[in-house]
Amino acid sequence: MEERMKLVSLHQTGRYSVAQLARDFGISRKTAYKWLWRFSGDGVEGLRERSRAPHRHPNATPIEVVQAVLRAKAAHPTWGPAKLQPPPEAVLAEGRTGWPTTSTRGSILARHGLVTPRRRRRRIAPWLQPFQHAEAPNTVWCADFKGWVRTRDGTRCDPLTVSDAYSRMLLCCQIVSKPDYSHVRPVFERIFREYGLPLAIRTDNGPPFASVGAGGLSPLSAWWIKLGISPERILPGHPEQNGRHERMHRTLKGETMKPPAATPKAQQQRCDAFQREYNNLRPHQALGQIPPAALYEPSPRPYPHQVRDPHYPAFAQARRVRSNGQIKWRGQLVFISEALVGELVAVTEQANGWLVSFGHIPLGLLHPHKSTLDRHSMNTNHPFIQSVTHVLG
Repeated sequence: MEERMKLVSLHQTGRYSVAQLARDFGISRKTAYKWLWRFSGDGVEGLRERSRAPHRHPNATPIEVVQAVLRAKAAHPTWGPAKLQPPPEAVLAEGRTGWPTTSTRGSILARHGLVTPRRRRRRIAPWLQPFQHAEAPNTVWCADFKGWVRTRDGTRCDPLTVSDAYSRMLLCCQIVSKPDYSHVRPVFERIFREYGLPLAIRTDNGPPFASVGAGGLSPLSAWWIKLGISPERILPGHPEQNGRHERMHRTLKGETMKPPAATPKAQQQRCDAFQREYNNLRPHQALGQIPPAALYEPSPRPYPHQVRDPHYPAFAQARRVRSNGQIKWRGQLVFISEALVGELVAVTEQANGWLVSFGHIPLGLLHPHKSTLDRHSMNTNHPFIQSVTHVLG
């Protein structure tokens, strides 16, 4: 600014030509004339730097498109730019139809302050072993409790969620009054009747999915085994092993629990509305931006009318677990697990003792000179483990 003002002042004295001033200031005559012309029109303000951005851009997004993107965001506040889809009635400028790319939609939202910056997280490889790979619908279901929330009337709500790992279909988002076996089993019975049976259900290690008893089994997981469902448990402190389900929980929390509803009934209505939108409307990036319902199919294995005991091979000796969690073996009472009271377990001979199993789950070894179950020295490669089958109804 000082140099430009000096150039203008010297020119106004009338003693210097524009060509001479241009040579003295080391600029072209065109530039010198530009600053003199700007000063004559706008005064000192004309000597300031101006934006070099063009006034019009042939590739600028039409205002009608920008407004359509903002309306789509207003209809789904928690959706990111990749999920926003054009409304059916959207008509763009100059007779063109289409929808801007994801990056353009993101820029539009950012300009209007509708994007919340997030800290980039480290990507963790999916956990595949020893879990089954979700290669088709109903191969693996994921189940968990979304952290409990207290509604505004002071009532505690525990949302039980179940999803299909392959299609991301949210099969259940049910608030239960208490997260125990007696309240959770009826919910799973309803899901099984509606969608059929999966091959495996992946959970954490907490109740009612697991226990500290033999094999980590709980009454709920023992019931699953009798239905031909393999319980899979992630390692403690490793939620990334059930990452698809945990990611859904983050979306569920943001859309239904911030803030909580006034009553449990109102909270359940929020969960039901979220389930319908999540399954039928919300595009999923991992599925090619289609909703889960477009990919999910019910299981061909129906819920049986009668749940039977596991089927064991002829060389196994079956024992019924008594009301105190024990079985009778060679004249002695051996404690197995209170979670398996009333269930039929199998005992098969090994070189170093007898293997006790429930379905295909090994529980421990009975040694010849001990009357206790040893859970730490099991040989899971025993042929019994490989040959046991289930009655699937």
